[in-house]
Amino acid sequence: MDSVPSPDPVYLSDTVTRAVKIVITGHFGVGKTTLVNTLSEIRPLHTEEVMTQAGEGIDDLTGTQGKTTTTVAMDFGRLTVSDSLVLYLFGAPGQERFMPLWKDMTQGALGALVLADTRWLDRSFPVMDLLEERGLAYAVAVNHFADSPDVPEEEIREALDLLPETPLVVCDARDRASAFRALIALVQYLLTRTTVQEAV
Repeated sequence: MDSVPSPDPVYLSDTVTRAVKIVITGHFGVGKTTLVNTLSEIRPLHTEEVMTQAGEGIDDLTGTQGKTTTTVAMDFGRLTVSDSLVLYLFGAPGQERFMPLWKDMTQGALGALVLADTRWLDRSFPVMDLLEERGLAYAVAVNHFADSPDVPEEEIREALDLLPETPLVVCDARDRASAFRALIALVQYLLTRTTVQEAV
């Protein structure tokens, strides 16, 4: 399935009949803003601010050397995936102190794409716990970094305690085709769940 951009990317096509809210989440520095940037067909909305000393001792900055800004509210983008379907992408801030905002952001969402990093898989737990607590379906996309170790899929699944049906893909958040495949894995999973629920 290829992305079908609008003729004028600022406005939605008249053929669009369904809009779906998707949350892009994950721990601090895992690539959420980059993914929204890569996928959005409109100029994304960002609420990034320069990091200050106020976050020292609160935010774990290990492995994020050189990062000078952070999302403090959300990222927002839009992606038309077919003539009739558009996705609204809401990128959540990564620090756990923004947990109340994460909860608000899940309201009305059909599902979430959790970005993970094989260097710090345990940092994904708070996000996944929240999604499961709120009953929100999700897929996991392991974002590739230059110094990330290659870990077999079964080991990642075991480390994250994923259900067999939870999609797990590897992506590069900077590459549009790769990021799009990760998002489509989530959408296909959500469609499958919806079909099953309707049949019950």
